[in-house]
Amino acid sequence: MPRTRAPMRRTALAATATLAASLTMLAPAHAAEPAPQTGTTFYADPHSSTLEAAQTLSGQARADAQLLGSVPSATWFTSGTPQEVRADVDRLVSAASKVGQLPVLAAYNLPFRDCAQYSAGGAADTAAYSAWIDGFAAGIGNRSATVILEPDGLGIIPHYTNLDGSMDWCQPAEIDPATATAARFAQLNHAVDVLAALPNVKVYLDGTSSAWLNVGEISDRLVKAGVQKATGFFLNASNYQFTENGTAYGTWVSSCIAYATEVVPGDYASCGNQYWNGGPATDWQGVAMSQYGRWTPDATDPTLSTAGVDSRYASILGGVQPTATFVIDTSRNGLGPWQYPPDVYPAHEDWCNPPDRGLGVRPTTSTGSALVDAYLWIKVPGESDGQCFRGTAGPLDPERGMADPAAGQWFTQQARELIALAAPPLNPLTCNVRMIGTSVGGPRNRGFVAALTVENRGTQRLSPWHLSWEFEGNQRVRTVVGGSFVQSGNAVTVTAPRAFPTLAPGKKATLVVTGTGAAQAPLQFRLDGQACTS
Repeated sequence: MPRTRAPMRRTALAATATLAASLTMLAPAHAAEPAPQTGTTFYADPHSSTLEAAQTLSGQARADAQLLGSVPSATWFTSGTPQEVRADVDRLVSAASKVGQLPVLAAYNLPFRDCAQYSAGGAADTAAYSAWIDGFAAGIGNRSATVILEPDGLGIIPHYTNLDGSMDWCQPAEIDPATATAARFAQLNHAVDVLAALPNVKVYLDGTSSAWLNVGEISDRLVKAGVQKATGFFLNASNYQFTENGTAYGTWVSSCIAYATEVVPGDYASCGNQYWNGGPATDWQGVAMSQYGRWTPDATDPTLSTAGVDSRYASILGGVQPTATFVIDTSRNGLGPWQYPPDVYPAHEDWCNPPDRGLGVRPTTSTGSALVDAYLWIKVPGESDGQCFRGTAGPLDPERGMADPAAGQWFTQQARELIALAAPPLNPLTCNVRMIGTSVGGPRNRGFVAALTVENRGTQRLSPWHLSWEFEGNQRVRTVVGGSFVQSGNAVTVTAPRAFPTLAPGKKATLVVTGTGAAQAPLQFRLDGQACTS
């Protein structure tokens, strides 16, 4: 089952978006950081592809993109030379380190990724990939980071033979069937070794999802890829499965890994899974579980009950405890999966831009489960999964009646749906900045003048208030009328004047900013650290 991904982030100086960052010098690449703990604040990249997309939009679509860009999502790295990826990773991690926040990085560059489908691409071969990963790891250094290692990397393996002896569907003629599987595991093991050696990095391998591979199958693949050396695995990347189902599934995968490595080595076939949920608690009566409801131990619907599989692991593990932890992508699973109409399309492609889905739980390390390290937004919500034809000849998505954007491109209609149907709800941004700017001076003495109108749309009085932003280029502020300013690198913070320090709800303040460089609007303004529309 293919999954699609966002394009590589463009090279940009990713720095802070808060007042504290504007007063702090860039941390050196070798500076040690403490390992992330519960309560970690994830980093929202102020130069993200989401905020870039907002610059091409207007009205509600622009506000939607700016709202989504205010929430921390993974930053994807998908190509480039080892030197280029090292520089890009270093910029992002340095910016997050400045403000004491944790960046989430998705490495997505395996050779023949996604079996050359919607998100085709990747490194040329094992040697090229190993060099790329070495550059990626060097960009992190001793700083803190969470790495999502190769979505689809274990769900889609070229020329792979499953535990039951069947051949997986991905069988490209361009790759030697005799070496394809060994090459994939060599690539992932090298990546795990390099990243896990970094002192403050958490690295997670692809654990697919509760509606994809069965527990024993993915557990076997995870062990072959080196999950014992990694922090654990990730689930539901770019998908829509319920968080509760992912928690149950991930717990079973962790339990299966413990059982098949510590109790009866290699016995993945005895691991209970979601496709038959019998066990001691159900007198060994079982059914296939449904993805269209939330799984619980006490569910009266047998297709939603985890009791049988839970009791099965309790009986085979004895005193052995599962230790592989995991994270769940909650970026688009607030309403769970699309229950597509039966017998309508030759292929429903329920993973590909399904209609009427909602954002899920915001990124957090407070999960309530000892094995769930975090809920993350791995897939960038608002970016298309691809051009979905659902088994038809196209060119339209027959369910939507329109041509979907290409994979990774901004999908205005889906972004609106995700926000409108978010569970829990996502509130609008509570400030707005209107900017009118113009260039001044000649070609050799280029500068700008910009008038900014700042509006407090929230319910709290701000006193004194602070407006911050980051330039995209090498602009330098010379003067600010209506406040005082500091600039560190490309990060600027303006503080309200002492004579008028308060910005009450519903009120506006005006600034006039002059400086050198292009008259280019920042991707996002922040008022007292909170993101604004503009």
